[in-house]
Amino acid sequence: MPETDAPENPDTEPPESAATPASGTSLAAERPLRSPAFRWFFVGRSISMAGNAMAPVALAFGVLEVTDSAAWLSVVTTASMVPMIATMILGGGIADRYRRDTVLRLTSLGAGLSQAGVAVLLLTHQNPALLLPLAALNGIFQGLTTPALRGIVPNLAAGRGFQQASSLLASVRNTTRILGPTAAGLLTATVGGGWAIAADAASFLLAAAFFARISLPDLPPRAKGGPTMLGELRQGWDYFSSKPWIWTVTLAFAVFNAANMGVWQILGPVIANDTIGAEGWGLVLSARGVGALLASVVMVKLTVRRPMVPALSSMALAAVPLILLGTGANTLWLVAAAFVSGVVAEFFTVVWETVHYTHVPERLLSRVGAYDECLSFASIPIGQLSVPVLAAAFGTAAVAVTGGGLAAVAMLMPLLVPSLRRIEVNRDGG
Repeated sequence: MPETDAPENPDTEPPESAATPASGTSLAAERPLRSPAFRWFFVGRSISMAGNAMAPVALAFGVLEVTDSAAWLSVVTTASMVPMIATMILGGGIADRYRRDTVLRLTSLGAGLSQAGVAVLLLTHQNPALLLPLAALNGIFQGLTTPALRGIVPNLAAGRGFQQASSLLASVRNTTRILGPTAAGLLTATVGGGWAIAADAASFLLAAAFFARISLPDLPPRAKGGPTMLGELRQGWDYFSSKPWIWTVTLAFAVFNAANMGVWQILGPVIANDTIGAEGWGLVLSARGVGALLASVVMVKLTVRRPMVPALSSMALAAVPLILLGTGANTLWLVAAAFVSGVVAEFFTVVWETVHYTHVPERLLSRVGAYDECLSFASIPIGQLSVPVLAAAFGTAAVAVTGGGLAAVAMLMPLLVPSLRRIEVNRDGG
């Protein structure tokens, strides 16, 4: 729980804001895998992440197989991203207002059904325009899911369990990132990307079944005349906007994500399609997963007292693959840069989650997390839609190199905020 007597950290919360683990998990909360509720969540998330790891490669090359068009790929990808961002804040209000295990069951079921529809369209080589409503529906379910995922860990863990739980989940996520893209690349090259999307659909449905085994305690009855959903969302915004250590990082990632996702997700497959192929691109993405896995395993035990300076400084290295992509680097250089990018990105992710679990009140976690992710993701469609236009006007290389430089600078800017540099993680907690 937060250190409430540290005057050097003005953003620390008082004792009543500490996260409360689910009933029946308190004895095991600092060792998450001893908790049955966390184990069901862990298995469900692991299955879902395995499918998700294959989806980006499968969707990218599946659309390119049908259309041979970067513009179509950007439209389909944006059709999912925009509804996700639009519903994320609402998802934060829902996840703080209702039981998060129930939210995850319903959204996983919906995502599984919508992804199944995408798989059918890709397997039958239908007009890509038919993908747009299903991609939008899937984006909605993602937007409702993400804040619940951000908030549920403190319901299942406590104290040292925060960073352990984040690191365990990150280790699985990164293992799937190693195997998933390569598997998707091989499937795409042999039988088509639709089968990898079908596996992703099945993983959502299985995850929903495992989430059904989690039973969080019912929330206390709401007092008559209590705040409405809109009022609760306003409370989340008031907290978010009052903490410079949160919103400056959010703005930095808005810039980083626009450059990174635009160049990497749109130009990356297009360049790879003409150079290293789907198999090579899968290896590059898998290398990023290897680096991230290494970082997440180390972070199970490693605690940095004031982690935000090294976390943000190292994140500038995550922009190097974009620059190499623009300079026409071969597979070996891209694999090496992607590996380093994976290490620093996962280090930051675990640190950021742990800082949130330690310093943001549990009752506000999903709403604050929703504002954080919504605003940092809101620029992604701009990047995805503008990159093909910019590449046509200025050239692919210039856009990739410029995007990489912009992303690197963005990661360093929040370090100018004194309260961010002073943020600590509890030695007994995250």
